Amino acid sequence: MKMAAPMPLGAFLLSEVQEDSLYRDEGLCVLGIFGKSSLQPGSAKESLINTLADKHVFPLFGAEQDEETPDGGSLIRAYYNQESRVLYLLLTSVCDNRELLRACEALEAGISHAEAHEVWKGAERQQCLHLLYLFSLCHVLLLVHPTCSFDVTYDRLFRALDALRQKALPLLRAAIKDCPVSKEWKLNCRPCPPRLLFVFQLNGALKVSSGGAGMGTASAEAPGGNPEKPKKHSPRRRLQHALEDQIYRIFRKSRVLTNQSINCLFTVPANQAFVYVVPGPEEDPVGALLGQLRANCALRENESPGPMTGPRRYQQLRHSPRQPSFNVESSSLTSAGGGQLVDCTLKEFLWQHVELVLTKKGFDDSVGRNPQPSHFELPTYTKWAQVASRLYQVMLSGKEEDSAELALKVQGQLKVLEGFLDADAKFSESRCQKALPLAHSAYQSSLPHNYTTTVHKNQLAQALRVYSQHARGVAFQRCALQLHDDCYKFWSNGHQLCEERSLTDQHCMHKFHLLPKTGEKPEMDRNPPVLHHNSRGRSTSSCNCGRKQAPRDDPFDIKAANYDFYQLLEEKCCSKLEHTHFPVFQPSTPDPAPARNDPPGPPDTGGEAEGERLKDKEEAAGHTPGESTSLSLALSLGQSTDSLGPYGGGDGAEGQEKRPSLVDRQPSTVEYLPGMLHSGCPKGLLPTFSSWSLVKLGPAKAYNCHSGLDQPGFLPGSAFLLPWDIVIRCRAEEEVGQAEPLDAGPSSWPAPNKALPGKRGGAGGQARGRRRDDVARAFVGFEYEDGRGRRFMSSGPDKVVKVLGPGGPKEPAGRVLSSDMPLYIPSPAQGRGLKPHYAQLARLYIVVPDAPLEIILTPQVQPGPPPCPIFHPERAEIVLPPDGLWVLRFPYAYVTERGPCYPPKENQPLASYRALRGILRASTANPAPPPLQQQ
Repeated sequence: MKMAAPMPLGAFLLSEVQEDSLYRDEGLCVLGIFGKSSLQPGSAKESLINTLADKHVFPLFGAEQDEETPDGGSLIRAYYNQESRVLYLLLTSVCDNRELLRACEALEAGISHAEAHEVWKGAERQQCLHLLYLFSLCHVLLLVHPTCSFDVTYDRLFRALDALRQKALPLLRAAIKDCPVSKEWKLNCRPCPPRLLFVFQLNGALKVSSGGAGMGTASAEAPGGNPEKPKKHSPRRRLQHALEDQIYRIFRKSRVLTNQSINCLFTVPANQAFVYVVPGPEEDPVGALLGQLRANCALRENESPGPMTGPRRYQQLRHSPRQPSFNVESSSLTSAGGGQLVDCTLKEFLWQHVELVLTKKGFDDSVGRNPQPSHFELPTYTKWAQVASRLYQVMLSGKEEDSAELALKVQGQLKVLEGFLDADAKFSESRCQKALPLAHSAYQSSLPHNYTTTVHKNQLAQALRVYSQHARGVAFQRCALQLHDDCYKFWSNGHQLCEERSLTDQHCMHKFHLLPKTGEKPEMDRNPPVLHHNSRGRSTSSCNCGRKQAPRDDPFDIKAANYDFYQLLEEKCCSKLEHTHFPVFQPSTPDPAPARNDPPGPPDTGGEAEGERLKDKEEAAGHTPGESTSLSLALSLGQSTDSLGPYGGGDGAEGQEKRPSLVDRQPSTVEYLPGMLHSGCPKGLLPTFSSWSLVKLGPAKAYNCHSGLDQPGFLPGSAFLLPWDIVIRCRAEEEVGQAEPLDAGPSSWPAPNKALPGKRGGAGGQARGRRRDDVARAFVGFEYEDGRGRRFMSSGPDKVVKVLGPGGPKEPAGRVLSSDMPLYIPSPAQGRGLKPHYAQLARLYIVVPDAPLEIILTPQVQPGPPPCPIFHPERAEIVLPPDGLWVLRFPYAYVTERGPCYPPKENQPLASYRALRGILRASTANPAPPPLQQQ
């Protein structure tokens, strides 16, 4: 095809250019154009090609939509002018205003500073790769700059390109080794050392007078010069000479240019001009339009009246001030007066270098005493296109399978650019690396040898604060992540504390370790070591019956807390006592599995519902107005509460509601409950062991109410049980079978100012004659024990039993039985430390007298505020027969399927941790006589 318009280089190389037979065997000059463009509409580089080709190749004002650029914003467009035998390669990158705007629009709104920096540096790396492509294929290169001052950043850019070329040279040689070009081309991967020319544009810093004198303003003259003496050169030419000297001195100083041109990335001519300054637009728009009109209407002296070349619109507009960059034949460019040399046009400036290429003379730009000749080759279009296609696949495209490997290696060499181009990242990296040791020191300050995750996070936050005070730039985030990783490695490399917490909410003091398997011995030398958990906390506890005390380690599992410790003391103390065994899991398979932790509902629902249900039952049982009035009247008349009918309670409708169904009475033999039994557990599951214990110390007479319990650890005067008087009556034989349930609430007490039936002063002679059969005295004691083994009885939620003289306590047990007893209370023997010591409800002592009655035990404990569930033994109701001293041991720790219920902290209210009231109630074993008729 014939070249009518510029097109992307990839499509240009794939197309078949139809060359004229006159030029087919002639060589062509490849001219590359790159640089920056100003913020004005249109591109100076595109207008330059219009001027050089004398055709309307590119739109003057950028009105047409350009092709979409690939990632990185760099694109090379090609235009081949066969008449002049010049192939133009135009590089468009993010240095041009339109591509810069497109790149800014493509950035996401929430992108971070480091990510945005990476995007811009990626675009800069791609621009460098495209520039290296131009330096490998062009004879002449034009650097276009929108101002009249040299941008010194090009020095760093060219040094980076030279380093990249040296790294990628073996790969480029492998890519073009089969191309039909000379050996020197294959060796150096370029037809010749390209000559670099500079084109600057005036931007108001230098003004050229429009008069015939051609004199410059004072700002353009040399300091101390005589303004009346005419200069040999115009101000613009003097500026060009000054720029040439400056550029050559900078490049020689940085060794971008050396004596031997064959070793350089590019060359500049030693005896020819290589800087051209294009004048800016006229400041007087009216005068400029009039001058343009005269120029378009009259033929110039050096023009023939023949037909104009190119579109008519371009011929009319190319002298307009609206043309943004290049006005090559303006009348202000030449001056015949004043003895000044005539300034050349841009085309004349460039064509003196192009003619050297087309005439095969080449460039001899080496300097020094022993200059080495540099190679030069003028290829035909066909040969050049083959080399350009191979390099395009390796350096820019990488889509062909045979060149994909080389393309990846070339992309890998781009990291050599970072040291030259990414000065911001280099400074940021240095700054952040200096801040990292300070942050490490802040992390390791005041650290114990082993510490937990909480301490690690706190120290890491402190280290990040110190780091953020010193670190800056794009490497901030990456070095912050490195700091995070370094601190984590330091912590996990022998400094990590075991995160397991005991059932009393104490940390294990060992470093990170594994638990020994069944039958395995602990090993300290392994990495990680194999050890049992240990918080270094020890306490003193009593056995099931309370007669023997022993030290114990802080437990970490529920079996060690509620079963193993007491089993060890069982053999030494309690093994011969009568035990009440609670039902536990009985496996029917060799490998039973724990039940899945799928609670039927939210835990707070069960706890609150259970609490409300108990509250309603208590209100119904103890606060019904009619029933309490009848009870007081009956007791005052010496009658039994059996005559009051439904109140006698607990065995009526409510008792039937509590009766387990057939499904509940058949526990699972395949799955067991991993924790303890509580109100939120699934039905039909039992634990493998019981956390509760109920033993019989002996008959009722084993307790002496005058001396109290004879057990170790009790505080002086606090080992006494509280008396509980229970009203009973002898019953007729025909009423055998009827039972009278009595609880310890106010309903079972005598009315105010009334003596108990059977006591002296009671009503009726019958009552006085049977006073020994009317009242039976039981004893109840709630024992608390602290971590130091100090024990005491409680006579109320906030009171400790303390008997100073003989005779035992005078307070009845009614208060403790009708109230919620706290699970934890402050120990009366506090230590010297500021941290309070709590005593925990450990045992319940019940002395059942030798009388026709039974005491029903229903313990229920809520070890925390709602939604904590309510714990109870595996047997909800336990009937204690007459004549016995019984001890109910409460669990040492309370654990659900979701984890342990920890003891209260210092700032938590103790009232939420409680044993629910209604734990004991009494019922007579014989029927009562018919009630007396009131007169």
